[in-house]
Amino acid sequence: MDIAQNAPETVIMAQDEAGVYLQSTTIAVWYQRGQSPVVRIDPGREKSCFYGSLNLLTGQEIAMQTPLMNAEMTAQHLKQILLAYPDRPILIFWDRAPWHKGPAIRQLLEENPRLELIFFPVASPELNPQEHVWKATRKAVSHNHFVPRLAELAKRFEDYLMSHTFATSFLDRFGYNAIRPMFI
Repeated sequence: MDIAQNAPETVIMAQDEAGVYLQSTTIAVWYQRGQSPVVRIDPGREKSCFYGSLNLLTGQEIAMQTPLMNAEMTAQHLKQILLAYPDRPILIFWDRAPWHKGPAIRQLLEENPRLELIFFPVASPELNPQEHVWKATRKAVSHNHFVPRLAELAKRFEDYLMSHTFATSFLDRFGYNAIRPMFI
């Protein structure tokens, strides 16, 4: 709650990564009686990686597509966030993935003292609001799809992330939204 009092202009975000595969995932669907839906099967494991950061106050998403997940790509995504909010303190909640550590991350944090990171507890993805963003996007874009090319599927995934807002009650659970107005 110190942030609400000391720096109410702070951008608070939840960050995570996800992979999008050409292999369609399935969910229940309505279909004509006596016919089975066709689900595309892709034998390969080719994937497109995404970094996503959810603004917990506005529901806006900052996303970045990348070929892999490592500390350098993570630092690049953090720079994207810093550019999106150039003059404001930023607090990011994220998990303990190995690519969230390393020289590239340490250097970026040293160069940008307005960026602060808080780690979620070990093995607790259910706490991260960004996981709900991935779930909603997969449901809308990659479940039961018939997209034949990974690049096209990844583009649809990114477009959905960037064109929608995602509500979360994460900050309400800790009373942040109740006291923040007193300090603005």
